[in-house]
Amino acid sequence: MRVRSSVFASFVLVFEVIGVALFLRGFFPVPLKSSFSSNNKLSDLPAEPLTGSPPNSSRLPQPLFTRVVVMLVDALREDFVFGANGRRYMPYTRHLVERGSTHSFVAKARPPTVTMPRIKALTTGTIPGFIDVVMNLNSPALLEDNLIWQAKTAGKKMVFYGDDTWVRLFPKHFMEYDGTTSFFVSDYTEVDNNVTRHLDSTLKRDDWDILILHYLGLDHIGHISGPHSSLIQPKLLEMDDILKKIHSALISKEAEGSLPYLLVLCGDHGMSETGSHGGSSEPEVNTPLVLISPAFKRKVGMEKPGVVEQVDLTPTLALGLGLPISQNSVGRVIPGVLEETSLRDQLRFLHLNGHQLSCLLKDSTPDYEKEAGFEQFRVAEKAHGSWMKLFLEGNTSEVLNNMGKKVLKQYLEALAGMSSALSRQLGKYDMYSMVAGMVFVFQLLLVLLLAMPEALSGEAAVDLPVLSVLLSLPFYLLCLLLASVHVLVCTSAESSCYFCSLSWGLVFAAVAFYSAMFCILVSMATRRLPLGPKIHGRSPVRSSGSEWSLSELDALLLAGTVGHTLSLAASSFVEEEHQTWYFLLNTLCLAVFQDVCRKYFREQRGPGDEDEPILPSKDCHSPAHPKAEIYSERWLALATPPFTLVCCRLLRSLNQTGVQWAHLPDVGHWLNSSEHRTVLSLLAAFCLVLIYLLVQRRCSWVSKVALALGLLGVYSYRAAVGNVLFPWQHSGRTTSKGTVEARFVYVFILGILFTGTKDLLRSQINTANAKLKSRGLWEIYSGLVLLVSLLFRAHNLPVLCCCLLIQTLMAQFIWKKLHYDAAQTTIMHYWFGQAFFYFQGNSNNIATVDISVGFVGLESYVEAPAVFLTALSTYAGPLLWACHLVCHLSSERDRSPVAVGHGCYCLALLRSVPAAAYIVLVTALRYHLFIWSVFSPKLLYESMHLLLTAGVCLFFNTMEQSHSSRFFSNCWTVILVTPHLF
Repeated sequence: MRVRSSVFASFVLVFEVIGVALFLRGFFPVPLKSSFSSNNKLSDLPAEPLTGSPPNSSRLPQPLFTRVVVMLVDALREDFVFGANGRRYMPYTRHLVERGSTHSFVAKARPPTVTMPRIKALTTGTIPGFIDVVMNLNSPALLEDNLIWQAKTAGKKMVFYGDDTWVRLFPKHFMEYDGTTSFFVSDYTEVDNNVTRHLDSTLKRDDWDILILHYLGLDHIGHISGPHSSLIQPKLLEMDDILKKIHSALISKEAEGSLPYLLVLCGDHGMSETGSHGGSSEPEVNTPLVLISPAFKRKVGMEKPGVVEQVDLTPTLALGLGLPISQNSVGRVIPGVLEETSLRDQLRFLHLNGHQLSCLLKDSTPDYEKEAGFEQFRVAEKAHGSWMKLFLEGNTSEVLNNMGKKVLKQYLEALAGMSSALSRQLGKYDMYSMVAGMVFVFQLLLVLLLAMPEALSGEAAVDLPVLSVLLSLPFYLLCLLLASVHVLVCTSAESSCYFCSLSWGLVFAAVAFYSAMFCILVSMATRRLPLGPKIHGRSPVRSSGSEWSLSELDALLLAGTVGHTLSLAASSFVEEEHQTWYFLLNTLCLAVFQDVCRKYFREQRGPGDEDEPILPSKDCHSPAHPKAEIYSERWLALATPPFTLVCCRLLRSLNQTGVQWAHLPDVGHWLNSSEHRTVLSLLAAFCLVLIYLLVQRRCSWVSKVALALGLLGVYSYRAAVGNVLFPWQHSGRTTSKGTVEARFVYVFILGILFTGTKDLLRSQINTANAKLKSRGLWEIYSGLVLLVSLLFRAHNLPVLCCCLLIQTLMAQFIWKKLHYDAAQTTIMHYWFGQAFFYFQGNSNNIATVDISVGFVGLESYVEAPAVFLTALSTYAGPLLWACHLVCHLSSERDRSPVAVGHGCYCLALLRSVPAAAYIVLVTALRYHLFIWSVFSPKLLYESMHLLLTAGVCLFFNTMEQSHSSRFFSNCWTVILVTPHLF
């Protein structure tokens, strides 16, 4: 079966997306869970150790607190409380930390530092995985054993106000609740007022035991303007006043002789220097934990806060309220909370915590007896029994006290060891799905590589031996073999596998597809590897006679792409990947400059060529072609690579990214400061004007007008939200959400996209008019540029401006004039797209995802458009360069069919190699916590890049293939004509 290269590449990419999805389904770990009863119960608690006698009763110490108030401030960094600005930001809290009855800690949050995983960590004591980043958008009910369930089972009355993630995780658990959406980040005022409005009436009542408040305003300010915004201090002062109000109310309600209260101030995660979160940098994982209670000793001065794990709060609150510890918790009780209790109670609390951790360790680790923490716990438990025997005999000597302190120390060391061992195990993996996905992706990659000679030939078509494979005996034998392996794995697997839960119909379809792919691979390998048939037609790879040869630029593109993939085997190169792309892009510009110089200065012209123009031009047939224009084109071609280098160097200074140097100040921070708002306003206005001049050239007059009004709306939107200034705007004017202005721009975006789509449909009917099709593609591209300019922050508009400028210059003076083929042009677009992904300020860190753009023009949270806008803004750089590649290759009329096939194939190959490499890396490093946390976000980014490339190639293919184009044009015609019938 012979198929065009574009069709072949498109289907390979679609199947690779399926393979990567299957791999991710098995890779993201299932959290560690005990196989015993689903929830701990008081009746399941172990007896108190006692040597030489029957076990003592399962006596529980008296609860430490009668009421608990948890005030969780989203994105509260530890330096907001304990840092140099703590007294200015939160004066009352800082006074309590220094002089009050408090315990202060820096609580370490494990990545991913987003809200829903952190809530799960605080309530279950487990360490969530990166799959919870996806689940964060739509949190299901939490069925795992947790503190909230234990409190409800014990008859505790709970009240909650704040982030509605709690309500979705714990439905029907709260006696009273009022949830607010956490995703509408433009609102940082009402979202907190909706929590505080209930506070006065609730604090006066006595019908609750646990009050949980989750404030979101600080997190929203961080997403909008960062941790150094002028809005941060007023918001922190507001939080400080609320804490003071709660503390005063609890003091006034305290009755003599009753158990004390506990007030907890904490954050779910921190905030990076850009105001986002999700990664593992120090400002993101370090959160304050302040425990306030009259049960603690009063401080006499500022002490350096201790360091605990965030999951340690779970067993601490459970034991403090007299509840069983959640069964899957990996946390350990905070010793300072127990200091004022008796030594017997302290040992009993630590024994309960140790017993829970040892049971979880037994159930999750085959060689649990070899763990040092488990052995220490057994030793401490025996010593505890001996101490209890002496204690019950009435021994009150100093020896008994010293022995008890020694047992206490042994318990603490054992708890630390077991907790550390459990934390290292992120979860149990579905290895069957992972291996199946990995094999699938590698089969497709090998097919891509073996098809290279045909895919990049002059015919741009691939001969796939599908029919012969389906009728061959090895295909059916392989189907039987894989079916037997499937049955064997599913009957012997200790844990559940996703493949084993599928119906037999789907399993046989998958087995048949795997077998067919393997047979096709073997058939193509036997045909290609020994000698292989000669491919007729022109190949984009430079050839001399019958031998294949590579130009210097080909060698650079090949070595750079392969070298980049190999370099990412190290976590440091993943964290600082932008440096690799910056280096490759600079090298590419120098190589292109060398080609330009060679063409114009080193090529020897024949004796009869004196009067021929140096540069080929559409007007070169005219003898009146002005020589001045020829020379200007030559110098513009010479100036394009150095100009690109200058642009790239300036863009590098605009946004600091990566991990090691992300905290350093950059031009973006300077522009966003209030003192330089005028400079930012002038820069934004200049960039928008230049964007219009660069984009409007190939649009119809209707699209030109819409583009001009849309860009004016973009500036109006940025002025409305306070990023830039209008000349007539008063300085005291309050900012708005800019909803009306953004929707004004959306109208023009839709209009431009509609006009471009209409031209594309007309070009399918009038196939002789190639100009109409080209104009339609460029109009769709201009609509995308307008949307990106709306979503980009004001200081990032130079990135978009430079992107368009470099595209224009390279297309006009480099790719056409130097006659680079489709494969070389595609690889260059890919390199530029990857570099501009980092020029935007992105990195391989979830924290750099700017979710605030998902709410541009929205008054409330709507999931689908919010996700779409966020993804579009994040991948704007690669998407713009991929779309420009579509427009550029489609405009090459003389080689359009071949160019499209070569372009699609090269894109598929460029995206398949790193995807396959990362699948191997994350599989090999899945048990290394730090490295795993680095590579897992990168794999998610690669998956999104693969999906994006598949979409571009499908669009590419639909525009070039006559049958598919006619089908899609008919569908679009029905969609566009239907509204006019009513």
